[in-house]
Amino acid sequence: MKPETNTSSAENASPAPGGVVRTVREVSAVVDPEAVDPTEECPPTQIVDRAAASEVELASGAVSGRIGGAAAEVRGVVTGLKHGVLDGVGAVPGLSGLSRRLRGTAQRPSCDAAGVLKSGRLAGLTMNGAIWAMAWPVLSESVLNSTVGLVDTTIAAKLSVSAADAISGAAYYAWFIGLITMAIGVGATALIARSIGAGKKAVARAALGQAVTLAAIGGVVVAVALALCAGLIAQMLSLQGEAARDVKLYLYAYSAGVPFSTVMFACTACARGAGDTLRPLMTMVVVNVVNLAAALTLAMPWGLNLGVTGIGAGTAIAHLVGCMIILRFHVRGATGVALSARWMKPHAVTISRLLRLGLPNFFESFGMWVANMIVVLMVGFMSASATGAGHAAAGATGEVAGGLLGAHMLAIRIEAFSFLPGFSMGLAASALAGQYLGAGFPNLARRAAVRCATVAAGMMGLMGLVFIFFGASLVAMLSPQEAHRLYTPQLLFITGLTQIPFALAIVYRSAMHGAGDVRAVMVMTWITQWGMRLPLAYVFSGVDLPIPAFIAGKEGVVLNNPFPFDYGLKGLWIGLCVEIVLRCLIYGWRFSSGAWLRARV
Repeated sequence: MKPETNTSSAENASPAPGGVVRTVREVSAVVDPEAVDPTEECPPTQIVDRAAASEVELASGAVSGRIGGAAAEVRGVVTGLKHGVLDGVGAVPGLSGLSRRLRGTAQRPSCDAAGVLKSGRLAGLTMNGAIWAMAWPVLSESVLNSTVGLVDTTIAAKLSVSAADAISGAAYYAWFIGLITMAIGVGATALIARSIGAGKKAVARAALGQAVTLAAIGGVVVAVALALCAGLIAQMLSLQGEAARDVKLYLYAYSAGVPFSTVMFACTACARGAGDTLRPLMTMVVVNVVNLAAALTLAMPWGLNLGVTGIGAGTAIAHLVGCMIILRFHVRGATGVALSARWMKPHAVTISRLLRLGLPNFFESFGMWVANMIVVLMVGFMSASATGAGHAAAGATGEVAGGLLGAHMLAIRIEAFSFLPGFSMGLAASALAGQYLGAGFPNLARRAAVRCATVAAGMMGLMGLVFIFFGASLVAMLSPQEAHRLYTPQLLFITGLTQIPFALAIVYRSAMHGAGDVRAVMVMTWITQWGMRLPLAYVFSGVDLPIPAFIAGKEGVVLNNPFPFDYGLKGLWIGLCVEIVLRCLIYGWRFSSGAWLRARV
């Protein structure tokens, strides 16, 4: 079609099939989506894909006679259009002011050389102020989030040893749900942080909408898979009798809330990318209150006495409530990035950008999950065979030896309260690195990450001292089980020695994620998990590995551990902690190189 030079003709023209932008109204909508009333019959084109980018250039030529030099400026932003979403700045009632607004779209810096941010929820804050404003709500939220799991474990321990082992083992498979959330969340956080830093609000809104859609779809798929595989999971954990039954009952109930939990945590990640950590904290406060009340009422004998089913149902109910709350915050725009239904319609370019960042994180996290699942299987093998110097020397047999899985998980639950400060500082480093890079200040991104790492190392180092000197007291407050009181303090002592390198590893990894350097982090994580973590755990634990019948050709074939170290569960944790130190060194090397600052999102 030959370009129209008459403004009125262009305004009255019908858009071409396939969403091609041809009218003045549509061009204005692309430049500033908020300039057009979304309730009109033809809603504006907020997101322009690669094919439509050339059509925008044609449309700009159609009106060049009326707006003078604006057509050339429209062509100038076509390159940006080819990469996804073009943000709008201010209100554009028509084509008047188009040139001025295009000049201000992506060139306006959103922070100064001292690190004071000028956009998003962190606007007006210095670097230290922004770190504190992001970190303390994240720390509080993370403590509350971990409390959900700790409450489940504690209630289960009060029911029976089998219930405690069932909840502990199932928790690792529930962790798989986090892989979906993290894959989406890392991509959304990085994209939203960069967009907020560059002042591109429409990009941030698109990322939020697509993240919610992907999280909902992924949550439904994982929930169905978790419920269908509950019996297989019990077999893989080497659990029998009541423990196997409890695993299945817990997972059946827990899986009902999985779609809500994936959406809730994806929305939380998006809010953090925009610099808002307060509303996720408020959400988790409610989630914890609901989880505690529901789990106790449903599970305990003085309530409905549903046992582990009640624990899983309580968590599902809590996640449903939390999902509704955080969605409400986003719909109102209170988090700094607004959610509406029109942004949730699947859009290939935005999804591809999220997946380009999220898929490497998914495979990274999946590699970590499988490696840690193998560690759990090792613990299950030790528990089933009641061998290994770590518990044989203590004379542990029967129920005490059978509680190794619960002791292992209780140590992880307690240790979580140490790495949560590192996690909170890591999230602050992730968001700030993204925003500073979006504003064009890589030196500030590095400086923010270093400050976060320093604070995390100090806080986690102090928690390590608590584990070393007061581990037995902590365990005594949380569990009456003999196996837990025997083994868990030893594990806390070992991990207490490595909290500082653990802190540095967490923050370095998070900062590189926030910058979009996800592929390099994925490779490093696979190397440390599979080349170091698993071999070291196997060597020091002395665990013998049973060979599946479909591989060995018959039942009862066991691969005896050839190494002289037979330290049992304690030796396994020694191997895990040595790997953490090596991981810190590898992440630190990548961070120091500065290559992560040049990652593309």
